Amino acid sequence: MTSPANQLNLNVSSEIGTLRALLIHSPDSGLGKVVPSKAQDWLFEDIVHLDTMRRNEYDYYIKLLLYFLDPNKIKGQLQQIDSTDNQRNFYKPDHQEFYSSDKVIEIQTLLAEILQNDVIREKLTASVCAIESCNYRLQQQLYKTAPVELAKIFISGSLYKDNLIFAPIPNLIFSRDIGITINNFILINKPAKKARSRETLLARYILFNHPLFAGSREHILEITDPVQHFLRPGKEQDEKTTLEGGDVMVVSKNHVIIGCSERTSLGGAHEAIKLLFENKVVEKVTVLKIPHKRDYMHIDTVFTQVKRNVWVILGSLGRADMSVSASDPLSWFGDKRPKDKTEIVQFINGHEQPISFSCIEELLNDISRNDLRSTEPTQFIYSGGNNFPFDAREQWTDSCNLLALREGVVLGYDRNDKTVEAFKQSGFSVEKVADLLQQFENGGLDPHTMKDTLILMPSSELSRARGGFHCMSLPLVRDNIS
Repeated sequence: MTSPANQLNLNVSSEIGTLRALLIHSPDSGLGKVVPSKAQDWLFEDIVHLDTMRRNEYDYYIKLLLYFLDPNKIKGQLQQIDSTDNQRNFYKPDHQEFYSSDKVIEIQTLLAEILQNDVIREKLTASVCAIESCNYRLQQQLYKTAPVELAKIFISGSLYKDNLIFAPIPNLIFSRDIGITINNFILINKPAKKARSRETLLARYILFNHPLFAGSREHILEITDPVQHFLRPGKEQDEKTTLEGGDVMVVSKNHVIIGCSERTSLGGAHEAIKLLFENKVVEKVTVLKIPHKRDYMHIDTVFTQVKRNVWVILGSLGRADMSVSASDPLSWFGDKRPKDKTEIVQFINGHEQPISFSCIEELLNDISRNDLRSTEPTQFIYSGGNNFPFDAREQWTDSCNLLALREGVVLGYDRNDKTVEAFKQSGFSVEKVADLLQQFENGGLDPHTMKDTLILMPSSELSRARGGFHCMSLPLVRDNIS
């Protein structure tokens, strides 16, 4: 198990500070067991081909992260990793050849390490079996299973490879949704869908028990249901207390955005604000209500930050009343008038009156200019070049869901052609990940000197799951930005 000397000092005060450590989970065998009739229940749009997702897509992500965050784990080994018959051993958390980084941190590894403790193994096994309605004999059998194998079972749902004993949790690859680091605190989220409840349980046990987080346990925040939840009838989304990490953005040291969406309720936002203000984590929280539609899901599918003055955004949701035109009288009436308007209200701790914003672009401009002190004009790069139908098509395949490795250097999918062109027109260079890795390996390019670059990642299978690289990352440490 990781020694206390390797404790992390949590620190995330922006979306764009240089990334130093993050939690990820590589695609496991559970993704290869999603069937069409259950795909929607498990929050997938389609079934995926697991081997293609791993070898041709996600493995590039791991290699890129290592070159940026922990180059000693990969520098000089790229050819060997890519050419040997057993090349995938490098990516397997249960294999002795696993890359095992304390900066690109695999959730399955942390889970296996805490399960070495007999008390924790007994409690967590009982908890998993309770929520999955396992029988007592199976619970006893699991408790006696070796920690490394038990961690795989808890994630994949499989006993002895192909024997499913409960459902997999294929969404664990979207590690952002289990928690969010806000300055030196971490907020454990409360998922909206039952399919993700086991993820949150595993996250709690890891965060409260792994030595990596020993110095942060007093700074772990948990959202609970209010008393009214138990006493009042009703099943409406806004009456539930739900919050997922894709709806939380740490845009500056003192400012967090919380989206109310298909997955995060007003009740969840309310409880999160109380926790953040009571613990003096931030000074202001902006609540951004977007339509409750699968198209949008979380606010990070609608916009993410690229630089302190640059954002990528879905134009059709970004501006106020975009469909209303003085030259088109029909747009003032009937179906063309937007029924689900975006609503934005900012709450400042200690202030009685909140502040309203007319549209997302106005909010983001305020963040760039006033929170981040940008002296340059705020710039918006639009999904699909802001042209229908490409804007909607590419937003669906996560054109707006980008992960910043450092300010101005972001990861996105290679399939969003019109958005890529929009980046080029905004002065960004565009690089394919395979080409970059070779340059990093032969010394032709230093990752830490890169500026204003969109890195394109293969995406035929990953995009079927409706999540980009912002979703597939839980940053734990970022450098502060000046």
